[in-house]
Amino acid sequence: MRTSTLGSALIVSTVSAWSGEPKFGTFQASVKSAVVGAVGAAVSAGVVVSPASAGDVARGQQIFNMNCAACHAGGQNVIMPEKTLEKDALEKYLSGGRSEASVVTQVTYGKAAMPAFGGRLTDSEISDVASYVIQTSENGWK
Repeated sequence: MRTSTLGSALIVSTVSAWSGEPKFGTFQASVKSAVVGAVGAAVSAGVVVSPASAGDVARGQQIFNMNCAACHAGGQNVIMPEKTLEKDALEKYLSGGRSEASVVTQVTYGKAAMPAFGGRLTDSEISDVASYVIQTSENGWK
């Protein structure tokens, strides 16, 4: 089986854009029908359709190790021990819950004792770190 993350992202965002009746006529309804049909065909053909990850997890790990591990080694938090990067703690303490978007916001703007990295890291680097944090929290920090 293979995964098409770019295709998945396009399909998810396209289908999400039409959460109700089309606003501009039958063209949008036809496109929506085609996209929904393509998803069904892909699944039937054995193609795994999964949500796209916004960033590169391997690169995110490297950036994390260079910029974040001093305070968050092994997914922990040396400043505020209860606010780890573990799955449950991210869901409980991260503004917006456990998601890449919430991690991006936290890393970009900082909060409380955490400094902002928006001026130090590029948007792409922050996205990669967010992908790494979310995936690693899902798999368990080691």
